[in-house]
Amino acid sequence: MTGVPASAAGSGPVAKPKAAVAVRQVSLWNIANILTMIRLLLVPGFVALMLADGGDDPKWRAFAWAAFTVAMITDLFDGELARRYDLVTDFGKLADPIADKAIMGAALVCLSALGDLHWWVTVVILVRELGITAMRFWVIRHGVIPASRGGKVKTLTQGVAVGMYVLALTGPLASLRWWVMGAAVLLTVGTGADYVRQAVVLRRAGLAAEKAVVVVAAEGTLLADGTVVADGAVVAEVAAAVVTPEVASPAVVDEVESAVGAGGEPATAGEARDPVDGGARHRGHVGG
Repeated sequence: MTGVPASAAGSGPVAKPKAAVAVRQVSLWNIANILTMIRLLLVPGFVALMLADGGDDPKWRAFAWAAFTVAMITDLFDGELARRYDLVTDFGKLADPIADKAIMGAALVCLSALGDLHWWVTVVILVRELGITAMRFWVIRHGVIPASRGGKVKTLTQGVAVGMYVLALTGPLASLRWWVMGAAVLLTVGTGADYVRQAVVLRRAGLAAEKAVVVVAAEGTLLADGTVVADGAVVAEVAAAVVTPEVASPAVVDEVESAVGAGGEPATAGEARDPVDGGARHRGHVGG
């Protein structure tokens, strides 16, 4: 990038390697993981309480509701504690979504098996939840799809609706829970469609950003952040798209793809160098 040949650069000062950064070890037995484990252990206990005495005893249903409520509360806190206090572990990343789906799935299946909830409701919710979880793993190498505000409202509405069905309610409350569950189903479908859209954009941006990693200097070195330098104001956003592609706007995705070129392949080192035979000088710009 400086115009100094690689052979001449050897006489200059040599950059010192950066000191290794110590990796903080997080104990498996932290508060976030313990809450996740409690939620997992509550699942078989909840099922036993739901099905006790044929599943029609209001007393056992009340105990089942208490177990379900405790599980939902731990769901609200374990992820937040892990992020806030840097307690993220591989176990937590794997166990947390499993625990979430296990308690909700167990409640829905039990309610449908007892005849309290239509099976189609259970199928719609479970297909959406399992499908979105699988989709997140599918695109995880390109970035993480964060929980949206609508997704959080969906989770809360689902929890309230299922909790109302778990309790042996009568009268107006029994009618109200039908409307709450209807709202939960609508939110479930709507937010699921939005997550699919986000996954498609995220994967497209991630693939484009991967193709945009090119050799830009005569010495064969890469840019500091491992990205191609695009035109103008998109430089910083393209760099961000490589690290966290979900932040990239559609316009930036198009810019990255155009930087790669019509053939969809990164430029070679020779193509990325500044031409000296005439024409405009391109500092790291490819394609165009």
